[in-house]
Amino acid sequence: MTWIFEPGHTEAAFRARHMMVSWVRGLFKDIHGRMELDWDRCLDATFEGAIDATGIWTGEPARDAHLRSADFLDVENHPRITFAGRFTERTGATTFKGEVELTIRGVTRRVPLEVHYLGEWKTPFWVGDENRGELRRIGFEATAKINRHDFGVSWQDEIPGGGVVVSNEIELTLDVEAILLEDLERTGAIEYYASSAAHDGAA
Repeated sequence: MTWIFEPGHTEAAFRARHMMVSWVRGLFKDIHGRMELDWDRCLDATFEGAIDATGIWTGEPARDAHLRSADFLDVENHPRITFAGRFTERTGATTFKGEVELTIRGVTRRVPLEVHYLGEWKTPFWVGDENRGELRRIGFEATAKINRHDFGVSWQDEIPGGGVVVSNEIELTLDVEAILLEDLERTGAIEYYASSAAHDGAA
C-alpha cells in the first residue's frame, strides 16, 4: 500500500545546543515523499522523501541566513535534503527501529531511527458541499541523533573555557502525516496533493 506524505502536516525539526547552555530549535516544511506500508508485512515498510533546505526556519532571520550559507547547509549548491529508509525491528505494538540513508550537502550517511506509529483515521474529502469520499490517514514520528560534521556541516567557533558555539550532536524529529494513494485517486483529492504524489515519480 502506497501512502503519500501530506506536506502541509509533515515537518522535520531539529535542535542543537547553543553557547553550551541553551537549545536552538529549527523547522523544515515543504517535505514531499511516500511510504510503502502494509500492516500484515510491516517490517517490509520503506519510505523516502525530500526536504526543501532553503526553507529552514529558526525564528531569527539572520541565523536562518547563516544556516543557509556555505558554513552550514550550503543551500545554493545543495537545496534539498533527501532521505530513504526502512523499518528494521518491531519493538512494541506501535514502536519500531529503523534506519535511513540521509543526504545533507551531498553527503550520505546511514542513520538509526526510533519510530513511533501515531495512528490511523478516516476523514471526509469535501469539494464545496459534496463529500467525495473518505481519505485514510496515518501518522508516524521518527527521531534520530547525528553528528553534523559527518555531513560536512562543520562551521564552529570557540568560546572561553573550552566551550563551543554550536554542539556537534544534532537531534532530529520527522513528523509524517500520510494519505493512502488509492483514496487520493478514488476521491479526486490527488489533484490537491499532486506536487507530493509526483515527487520522484511517486504518482
